[in-house]
Amino acid sequence: MKTQKVGFIFDLDGVIVDTAKYHYLAWKKLANELGIDFTHEQNEMFKGVSRKRCLEILLDIGGIAATKEQFDTWMVDKNIDYLAYIEKMDASEILPDVPRILKYLKDKGMPIALGSASKNARPILEKVNLLHYFDSIVDGNSVTKAKPDPEVFIMAANNLNMSPNQCVVFEDAVAGIEAANNAGMVSVGIGHEDILVEAKYNFQDFTEIDNSFLDKLLSIEQVVK
Repeated sequence: MKTQKVGFIFDLDGVIVDTAKYHYLAWKKLANELGIDFTHEQNEMFKGVSRKRCLEILLDIGGIAATKEQFDTWMVDKNIDYLAYIEKMDASEILPDVPRILKYLKDKGMPIALGSASKNARPILEKVNLLHYFDSIVDGNSVTKAKPDPEVFIMAANNLNMSPNQCVVFEDAVAGIEAANNAGMVSVGIGHEDILVEAKYNFQDFTEIDNSFLDKLLSIEQVVK
């Protein structure tokens, strides 16, 4: 099989580790303090979205107007609660078969980047001992535009010295899949196929991805259009 360098870009929350549950708990705590009954269904709107945008959505749900000072304070409060949860993270938090996928791609010499809205991506990867697999970290500290804007993935591709059409993105959020598609990259949905309908490929989780599929992604015909 003819292969070339292909850039692989991974989202963090819900793809590499399950930190979504901690985001939910932190947002729910803030929501309850503001008198909002925040549900798991509403939390779906927060996937792949910046913290600022999440708070805007939450306040819209509650019909709450906030001063800039209140808004900034609530953003900090939410993050403090979230950090308290992730402080206890370790390798047991890694989602199934993620290390196998990362090791296979690294052994093939493929460049790997993280493309996440999280501002805590680097410390999380350090805590779960996966940071060494990544050649570039592009997170919420690096970008100004939230998914579905492709900025985070375009920046990751540039950092890997790859063209967008030479990159594959693994995402679990609708906004993330849209961002990958908007960037002209191959999108691989990790999660429910009926939700991630815009993904070029879809798997429930990484246990469904075998080496032959990864090899297919490494072929010029499959990636570069």
